Amino acid sequence: MAWRTSTIGQLRAFDAILWLTMDQRFVGRSGLSVSRIGLGTMTWARDTGAEEATAQLTAFADAGGTLIDTADVYAGGDAERLIGRLLAEVVPRADLIVATKAVLTPGGKDGSRRHLIRALDASLDRLGLDEIDLWQLHAFDPDVPLDETLAAVDTAVSSGRTAYAGVCNYTGWQLAAAGTWQRGVPGRAPLVSAQVEYSLVAREAEDELLPAAAHVGAGVLAWSPLGRGVLTGKYRTGIPADSRAATPHFADFVQPYLDERSRRIVESVTTAAEGLGVSPLAVALSWIRDRPGVSAAIVGARTHAQLLGVLQSEKLTLPWEIREALDDVSS
Repeated sequence: MAWRTSTIGQLRAFDAILWLTMDQRFVGRSGLSVSRIGLGTMTWARDTGAEEATAQLTAFADAGGTLIDTADVYAGGDAERLIGRLLAEVVPRADLIVATKAVLTPGGKDGSRRHLIRALDASLDRLGLDEIDLWQLHAFDPDVPLDETLAAVDTAVSSGRTAYAGVCNYTGWQLAAAGTWQRGVPGRAPLVSAQVEYSLVAREAEDELLPAAAHVGAGVLAWSPLGRGVLTGKYRTGIPADSRAATPHFADFVQPYLDERSRRIVESVTTAAEGLGVSPLAVALSWIRDRPGVSAAIVGARTHAQLLGVLQSEKLTLPWEIREALDDVSS
């Protein structure tokens, strides 16, 4: 277990600036409690190999992180398989809140009851689990009646395959409709979470999604809280060769936030970071982490070193003057 000793040693080097017991929050109006920073795994088993994933998960758990988020389509299911091996060999299952997703397929979307139940069983098999903690509908499927899709959610919870259910990438009206339907009749499984892209450069969720989440009692899980990496400041002078924007499969993902508006926001974040003596990453992550309604910010670090930078931000709480300034420049 030398790798684990080494990882703990690296974390202890950051003891002066890192809380080793990460704050936990309830997700919406549920009893599900998660770390306010979640570990995303979209690149696992593709850009992030087993050794790197092991180091990340170990550091995350040692720092008090509990929420690990994946999906059945990440790396064609291999991300779930990798997590399953790590749960069996590296970090105790009881120490983590495991969240995964279904609906997306290689051909598009499938929100049918038939597909969803089969997808959930396949996820459980790849993860090596009898039950996951949070199962999320990865996208809204307009071609399948909503009550059919949600019936699969009820089956998943009542059968013990998952403890809680949520949605991902829904619009405000879609979440309001689904959440109200689930809370309208006793016995249906409530939707406790709504995962959405949310950051200083992507605030559209505030218009409708966040009010809808508050209305139905769902906690917000913010994905890409660092603006697809742009808010770290790494793209201020160009595109680094080792960045996601330099890879064929992520270039188009990052490109929308390399515009003039985002540049102004990044400069403001950098100025605030210099004044506080912290990294731009810490400023941007602290801002989104403490927004009203946010239960957790899910960060997908590419490397173990990047994750350590994320964990260091746990100690930072932004002064209200800086929060207001960032609100103004990004509104």
